[in-house]
Amino acid sequence: MDISPNLDEAAKEPLYIQLYQYIKEEIQTGRIPSSTRLPSIRQLAHFLHISKTTIQVAYQQLLAEGYIESKERSGFYVVDMASESFEHPPASYSSPSPNRDSNRKPKPIRYDFYMSKIDVDHFPYDKWRMCSNQSMNLEQKQLLSYGDRQGEIGLRRALSQYLRQARAVNCSEEQLVIGAGTQTMIRLLCQLIGLDGNPIAMEEPGYHGVRTMFQQLGFSIKPIPLEEDGIAIDELVRSKAKVVYITPSHQYPLGMVMPIAKRMKLLHWAEENGSLIIEDDYDGEFRYHGRPIPSLQGLDAHGNVVYIGTFSKSLMPAIRISYMVLPERLLNVYHKNLLTNDQTASRLHQNTLQLFMESGEWERHIRRMRKVYQKKHDVLLQTIKNVMQGNVTITGQDAGLHIVMKVHSGIHVEELVKIAEESGVKVYSTANDWCSCPKEYPPLILLGFGGLSLQEIVQGIERLHAAWLPFYTS
Repeated sequence: MDISPNLDEAAKEPLYIQLYQYIKEEIQTGRIPSSTRLPSIRQLAHFLHISKTTIQVAYQQLLAEGYIESKERSGFYVVDMASESFEHPPASYSSPSPNRDSNRKPKPIRYDFYMSKIDVDHFPYDKWRMCSNQSMNLEQKQLLSYGDRQGEIGLRRALSQYLRQARAVNCSEEQLVIGAGTQTMIRLLCQLIGLDGNPIAMEEPGYHGVRTMFQQLGFSIKPIPLEEDGIAIDELVRSKAKVVYITPSHQYPLGMVMPIAKRMKLLHWAEENGSLIIEDDYDGEFRYHGRPIPSLQGLDAHGNVVYIGTFSKSLMPAIRISYMVLPERLLNVYHKNLLTNDQTASRLHQNTLQLFMESGEWERHIRRMRKVYQKKHDVLLQTIKNVMQGNVTITGQDAGLHIVMKVHSGIHVEELVKIAEESGVKVYSTANDWCSCPKEYPPLILLGFGGLSLQEIVQGIERLHAAWLPFYTS
């Protein structure tokens, strides 16, 4: 096919923008029809006597804006014009500003790197359905009535056995309290702690959902800065806080893992001050190099740690089952004051999960998903390395279902998020996770990979890179 743009090296606009605008106009007017295979980067560079990089950048922008698509081992093809509308064609390259044209129509989100999405394609539907049907047998008709307010004893027994073996948590079924979601557990825990005017310390940045819950219940927050290996213990001591909420096995959102030395130091702080540590182990099952990090609670010899976990990431969020392991001092308060609280998690779901765990399917599912997520994790990192190269820095890898990416750009992080969204890619900043966001806020992007296929991960990163390409500083 004939691609013969009039490229002017003396023009104000770079060659790759001129080429991109030429091909875009040819596609919009139909002079390059739908489904046409474009020349390879090497062929077009040779024909136009310009660098392959210039061709690649132009193609990547067309790809990002949805004019062309990449087919593996085949090349670049013009998209089907019948399914695309160009009444308001994407603007050409320009320096972005907070007051960019608000009438610009963003493309539909095709690649959503949301942190809490899970892989539903590998979910054991048949096994779960079998356990669910068993829960609805006539012999199980008692499950239609109210159950144990603390949670079904059979599920608590199966869960306590799993936690001891897999997460080194010291607990019995009597210490476990089950509820519908982590925020429900936090609300119940705050009732046990009591509002006595003392602040609650949190990692800065930290999980905004829990911070908001604390604030809504009347607690003041003491943000404690992070060091390379987790929360700054010296700053925690100076805060005078009596309660600290942490995510030591995979810090949210930045992803560092707290080493054993700092864990012991944190436990020593709690023992000396009679303080309480809330350990949120939200995705501790998924560690991709080495064994999963044992819980902080398992190192606690003095009953100063509340361990909180959830099935939302390891199984599915739809069943809304979370849990906490209470130390003796809080367990006594629970039995005295809160044992009459109604159970918030479905009794049928609890029983189904119990049968699922007792049959061995739960541990098989965890082993299988650890392999699935490790492959996605590795493909994501390798694609970022190959495509984005030195334009970004990755942290928070090797565990969990998200990574953190620092973008080397002079553009504000929220602007980078908007630019990505306008190209059909949804990524997330850490801005909401700061109690007090610093003025020199680093351009940190959260990328979840659990809910994307391997192909979507690759294509999403390619499109993201094309959208950000003009705004890198290195």
